[in-house]
Amino acid sequence: MTEQTVVLESTLTCPKCGHVETEKMPTEACQWFYECKSCRTVLKPLEGDCCVYCSYATVSCPPIQLGDSCCG
Repeated sequence: MTEQTVVLESTLTCPKCGHVETEKMPTEACQWFYECKSCRTVLKPLEGDCCVYCSYATVSCPPIQLGDSCCG
């Protein structure tokens, strides 16, 4: 049985101003809101996504990486 490696850092891109920021994702809960450090827009998940990382970042949240439903 092989252990899956979960990537905990992901780079978010603000859809309003284009600001890029690398953040460490929480492993114990999904992040539903994220405030852009440049324009202060509060990002929310797009319809069908479970968190801001799944909507706006380079790497999906840890539960999705493991093949689980997010925050299930």
